[in-house]
Formats: sequence, structure tokens, C-alpha cells
Amino acid sequence: MKGEFYYSDRNFKEVKGVNMERLTGKQLAVQEKQALQARVAVLRKAGISPKVAGIVMADDETSQHYFQVNRRLAGRLGIEYEIHQVPATADTAHMLTLIASVNHDPLVHGIMLGIPLPNHLDQARIVQAIDPKKDLDGLHPENLGLLVRGEPRIVPNTARAVMRLLSEYQVPIEGKHAVIVGRSSIVGKPLSLLLLNENATVTITHSRTAQLTHLTRSADILCVAVGRPHFITGDMVKPGAVVIDVGTNYDDAGHVRGDVDADSVKEVARALSPVPGGVGPVTNVMLFDQLITRLERKV
Repeated sequence: MKGEFYYSDRNFKEVKGVNMERLTGKQLAVQEKQALQARVAVLRKAGISPKVAGIVMADDETSQHYFQVNRRLAGRLGIEYEIHQVPATADTAHMLTLIASVNHDPLVHGIMLGIPLPNHLDQARIVQAIDPKKDLDGLHPENLGLLVRGEPRIVPNTARAVMRLLSEYQVPIEGKHAVIVGRSSIVGKPLSLLLLNENATVTITHSRTAQLTHLTRSADILCVAVGRPHFITGDMVKPGAVVIDVGTNYDDAGHVRGDVDADSVKEVARALSPVPGGVGPVTNVMLFDQLITRLERKV
């Protein structure tokens, strides 16, 4: 998304250790929500009432929680958010029929799908069945293809949230070495393309990468989305690096933990996004920002 984000060295602190900067997303999310409320009000005056359809497996507790959070946020923004509960016994044909119905509903402007889906469902076929212009997760092959071509339409929201957080704190990207730990289609792969669009030199790694520490220690910007709690420790981080923790892991007590061991990393990094409170709050508002941006083009 070249041109959407602004970066400069201005105001970015060249510090590390105890003076490390926390790249928090809470206040940014508040600002974005206020702006979205105003934008939704303008759309409603123009006769457009934004509506999202969420499709989620009834027994998927994690996705259920995520969808309920988004529905509450949508309500505060003035966006209708309808959740379709899918029984655990549903087959692929059932899912395709449901998606076809919301695809063809003119009152539905965006579709979200709770993934990963159970193994008995054909997830690739189901994702591809979503109208790409209503695909708020940005996972349809057409949307991913447009991103690869440098013509992004809808981008996976977590990857976009990382870029928005870097922009907010004016972290310089051009010419920097960005290392991503994690290769998913939700975060790692689309994030690599967004960083490339901003002229970073990008390396994608994962949990099975040989000499992983050697690569992570070469990163000016280290983005971690591997799904393993405290996977990245201080000895794996280049002194003065910016570290973005995208991890969301839950311990036995139900507490959320990031992919980064913050206690050790904060001794060497000059900036770190916390978990919780970093990328997460921004991800939810990015979803609705993309929805509203597309609807504004129709006004």
C-alpha cells in the first residue's frame, strides 16, 4: 500500500534497554474508532447502512470470542454485524450455500469467516467461494493476487495493522532489513509484501528455519507471528531493533502471551509492541476501515 503510510526518522527515539519505547495500539485504536464513527455517519446520511456478515463454527470458542468483540465494536461504530452460527456437523456444501446467500444479499457489504475451519471442511474451496469484493479478511486468492501485483484492494487486517502501528510511531522502513518470523497467509506473507512496497529488504523465516537466530539478529525491524509463546528471546534480537509481536497465545490460566519474551527483549530492543495492547487493538479497527473505505468510493 505505497503512499498510505508515512514514515520518517522524526520523533522516533534512538533508545534501548530501560528507555525502550512501547509501541502500544490502544490510543491509536481509540483515534481510529472516532474517525470511523464520523465516516459511518456520513455514509448513513448518503443512504448507505454498512453491514457485515460473520460466519463462524458454533463450537469454535476462540473465533466466537473474536466475532463477539467485533460485533460490539461494530455496534459502537454504527455498523450492523450479523453472526451466522454454523453447526459442527455442517459439511462443505452447507458452507457454500450459506456463503452464496450472503454473497448475493445486497444489504451485506462485508463477509468474515472464522478460520481455521475443521479438517472435514474444504477451507480453500470455502474461502474462494466468498465474493472477493466482500472478503474483509483479504484471504481470497484474487485479493492476495492483487497484493502481489502491488495493486492491493483488501489486505489481511493483522498485516495492515502492523504497518499502521509502524506508521503511527514513524518507524523508518525504507532501506531497512525487515525479518518476519512466520509464513502464514494471514500475517507473514502479506506483511512481507507491504514492507516491500515501502522499500524494505525483507526476509521471511519460520520455526524450521536453519540458523534462525543469525537471521533475526540481522533485523532492523523484527516482526514475529509464529504462534509460539516467548519464542523470540533477547539473545535473538539485534541491539536497537524494532520488534513487533503479533503473537496471541493463551496459558493455562487464560492469560494472553506473545511470541516474544518481553522481559529479555526489552533489554536490547529500542522499541517493542506489547501483548496485549499492541497490534491487537489496531487489527479490529483496520477491518472496519477497509469496509468503510470501499463503501465511500460508492458515494
